[in-house]
Amino acid sequence: MQISVELTFSPLQDDFESQIINFIKSLRATGLTMRENPLSTQVFGSYDTVMQVLNTEIKVAFELMDKGLLYMKIVKSDRSGYEPDF
Repeated sequence: MQISVELTFSPLQDDFESQIINFIKSLRATGLTMRENPLSTQVFGSYDTVMQVLNTEIKVAFELMDKGLLYMKIVKSDRSGYEPDF
């Protein structure tokens, strides 16, 4: 089963930029298909692989901060090839 996950990571502390950068760099190193924009990061792949990676990387990110939020949307399909047709 293929999934697409949109993540918005929001550390609630003064040095938030370094926390976000470290999180994205860690996700990049996993080899998953990703898209990034100024508001969110999207990750695509098989359910088991994506969720295993996110479980590990979210835990590490949360352990490195005092307080934070992570918004996650999961779609049951691989939307990595989406191109608007309008």
